[in-house]
Amino acid sequence: MKWNKEKFIKELQTQASREVVKVSERLCDFTERDADESAWGRGSEYGTLTYKSKSDFGLISLFQLTTRGQIKCQINNLRQKGVAKAILRDYLIKLESNFLRDYDERNYPSDSFEEISELFTTSAQLNKFITCIEGVSYRLRQ
Repeated sequence: MKWNKEKFIKELQTQASREVVKVSERLCDFTERDADESAWGRGSEYGTLTYKSKSDFGLISLFQLTTRGQIKCQINNLRQKGVAKAILRDYLIKLESNFLRDYDERNYPSDSFEEISELFTTSAQLNKFITCIEGVSYRLRQ
């Protein structure tokens, strides 16, 4: 099954709290508006939406949402692609200060889904995350 925004939000509403749905809707709108490519998943168990940005390495995924109310920041994906250290460091610093977590290679060895409800507890955190993604995307395109 190919997911789209309507199916994604409808399924999310059955799986997550109203707050998580609001955050996810905003991230869906942002992805559709700003990503160089927004990729809807094809899974049958749950839906995904991936934010992709153009770079010297082709399209690179920066984050992925699920209909289970989760988000995955693609930090290790950027590490594996060999993205410039300055861009990666900027992404990490902004994520760490926004979510008060460590995303270094030792504490975050592989990209994993995290609960949106645990990461985004204020609208300011969501705004900072979106600004962070905009900045990383801009730098990747240069």
